[in-house]
Amino acid sequence: MAKNILIKNGTVIDPANKINGKADVLAIDGKIAEVGNVKTQADIVIDAAGKFVLPGLIDIHVHFRQPGDEEEETIASGSAAAVAGGFSSVVCMPNTDPPIDNDTSVEYVHRMGRQARKTHVYVMGAITQGRAGEQLAEMGFMAQAGAVGFTDDGNGVQNAAMMLKALKYASMLKNVVVSQHCQDNSLAGAGVMNAGYNSTVLGVPGIDPLAEEMMIWRDVQLVRKTKMRYHVQHISTARSVEIIRQAKAEGLPVSCEVSPHHLLLTDDACCDYDTNYKVNPPLRTEADIAALKQAVKDGVIDALASDHAPHLKSEKELEFLAAPFGIASLECALSLYIKALIEPKVIDWPQLIAMMTYQPAKIISIDKGTLGKGKQADITVIDPNFEYKIDVNKFRSKSKNCPYDGWNVKGKVEYTIVGGEIRFSSREN
Repeated sequence: MAKNILIKNGTVIDPANKINGKADVLAIDGKIAEVGNVKTQADIVIDAAGKFVLPGLIDIHVHFRQPGDEEEETIASGSAAAVAGGFSSVVCMPNTDPPIDNDTSVEYVHRMGRQARKTHVYVMGAITQGRAGEQLAEMGFMAQAGAVGFTDDGNGVQNAAMMLKALKYASMLKNVVVSQHCQDNSLAGAGVMNAGYNSTVLGVPGIDPLAEEMMIWRDVQLVRKTKMRYHVQHISTARSVEIIRQAKAEGLPVSCEVSPHHLLLTDDACCDYDTNYKVNPPLRTEADIAALKQAVKDGVIDALASDHAPHLKSEKELEFLAAPFGIASLECALSLYIKALIEPKVIDWPQLIAMMTYQPAKIISIDKGTLGKGKQADITVIDPNFEYKIDVNKFRSKSKNCPYDGWNVKGKVEYTIVGGEIRFSSREN
């Protein structure tokens, strides 16, 4: 049973309720009871002087690899990594083995999440059976089982007619979103990094930015026809930003996310053939980073999502062409966003926290991301000025494929409270 928790003397940042100032937060029986000058006693009192008190952070794009690749990550180990990173809610992607493409698989992920007793674990089901792009998956049954949306993440739905069918079908379901890993394979080919000067010099096949942009443009046309809510995953190019900007200006129900590596790293990082920098979509250019940061500032980008993609060391030690795509970054994601967006003054703290709380919650239609009275007590306490060095050997994640190892960053997670229970404390770890 959740104990009553009083968090005193902190700076509360709750963008959903337009709160940004000194206040106490009281949680009783797992619910937010009061935010303000609290006089009530509690079982547990946390002194948050000099700290920020936030709604529990939400990551709508993680890969926990279960079922199928538990040696890389399990729902339990991924959940432990999540709360260490300040996340009280995460959304698992369906590109597991076998894929999450039916209601039984959705229920399995939820059950494993409950057993882990760390973070709230949500799941997106596959759009197509086996993520093969040929037949629709059991979207209705998965929605009934609690799937918050659908994506063939890792694969873009290549056939426009199939994507149109998926959007039409999903439009008949309640509170779901269709998400897309936007990549036209006819343009991407066998590419492994951004197509440009560096890929040419390195002699490796590149992925043209058009592969991403063409699929986003195509899907926007389908959204215009169906009016179904549509979310673009991990955008990476300047032109992608402009297509989404125009769609939003038109009033279409389009949202998007960006990951930390696309805000911090360019394809120059691949010049030593270090596979820790091999991601999909690939690292782009300084001009793309500038456009993405401007889009964050302008509100074109709705959410910050880690795209946490753990892999075995033995896999990442393969040659660049053969190694898998992906970075494990869940435990340092907040610090990376601080480095990319707060330190260079691209946005302020309330804007950052909005993109990590109630805005992603709106995308997946969950009642979270706020410290409103009566809401579930999901709370993250951080020290925004605490400096530390990222050490992958201290990760709770099973995998260490993180290019940020050794980086000096700011932003320490002190507590992650989920449903009124302390699920992570820096003092106990």
